[in-house]
Amino acid sequence: MTIDFRAIAEAMREELVARRRDFHQHPETAFEEVRTAGIVAKELQQLGLEVQTGVGKTGVIGILDGDKEGPTVLVRADMDALPVTEANETDYVSQTAGKMHACGHDGHTAVALGVAKLFSQHRDKLKGRIKFVFQPAEEIGAGAKAMIADGALQNPKPDVSLGLHLWNSVPLGKVGIADGPIMAAPSIFEITIHGKGGHGAMPDETIDPLVCAAQMVMAFQTIASRNASPFDQLALSVTQIITGTAKNIIPDSAYLSGTFRWFTPQIRDMVDKRMREIAEHTAAAMGCTADIQIAHQANPVVNHPEVSGIVRGAFKKIGIDEADMLHERTTAAEDVGEFMTDIPGMFFFVGSANEERGLNYPHHHPRFDFDEDALPLSVALLSAAIAEYVVEDE
Repeated sequence: MTIDFRAIAEAMREELVARRRDFHQHPETAFEEVRTAGIVAKELQQLGLEVQTGVGKTGVIGILDGDKEGPTVLVRADMDALPVTEANETDYVSQTAGKMHACGHDGHTAVALGVAKLFSQHRDKLKGRIKFVFQPAEEIGAGAKAMIADGALQNPKPDVSLGLHLWNSVPLGKVGIADGPIMAAPSIFEITIHGKGGHGAMPDETIDPLVCAAQMVMAFQTIASRNASPFDQLALSVTQIITGTAKNIIPDSAYLSGTFRWFTPQIRDMVDKRMREIAEHTAAAMGCTADIQIAHQANPVVNHPEVSGIVRGAFKKIGIDEADMLHERTTAAEDVGEFMTDIPGMFFFVGSANEERGLNYPHHHPRFDFDEDALPLSVALLSAAIAEYVVEDE
């Protein structure tokens, strides 16, 4: 292979950093990524790609055709920010109140644009095509499905799917890579418990939904400890209890919500069934009724072993040793799994944490930021992986 991905990516450093910081200063949350999508579309058009806009509301697709026939590689990058108020004091701090790129999507978008630029300059070496998918609304688990519904996986249908995530759980210079399920699927639940309110001094005249809610929360904890095998991986958390208006009033209703994360459909279905049973029967035992809504937002992210083997080989070609490839899995969720359900794919983590510089806050934290040295490395890694499929080995 005659393309020096490390050198080309390093030469892009200043451009990558500037682009990422611009996106960071102007964060846009789910399905509001109008400015970001506009910049992406304009850049792709200038690079000579075939561009589609408005895919899944605010998504953008850019297709780079090579001079020869070959496979289609899907490359996905998410664009949306979070409803978080930034606590950093950098020169590129968010200029939009209450919104922040607190998960690295600004970097993902900059990296994918860098990769598009790199391959547009080497179109003569391409056999096949690269389909760049710039996705909205990852943070609410809706963007991938919206783009797929609008035909993102058709015309042409990808043969393989590749993507990355800048990851502050991994130090700079390391890469997180593993076979099989690497990110959990997210499900959310909402439960409204109906009782009979009254005076706090006369509880016997009420049907207390708050006591029912407390019983329900405790019972839910037994799903992981008593219904799932110790070898299964499951996380279930009740994150909200909302009820009451005053210290001396027993309310009419109580509201619970939360999330559970799973890696297999069997666990998903078991938790769904048990939560409904527990909610219904606990409410009945306490004289209440319960309305329960459960939504399964996305599929788990599952790496295909054959694709990950090819990607590992590509990384070694550009100087990433086996010792730098960490076995990384997480119960965090990512809807990129929707693109990988029927298409073999690989999603990997690029270390972006630098503890010495204080760049090690977790994702979704108001002080999240990452070491921008990870940007050129990400371009090189992703480009090397893509090249295994669409660049002829000379």
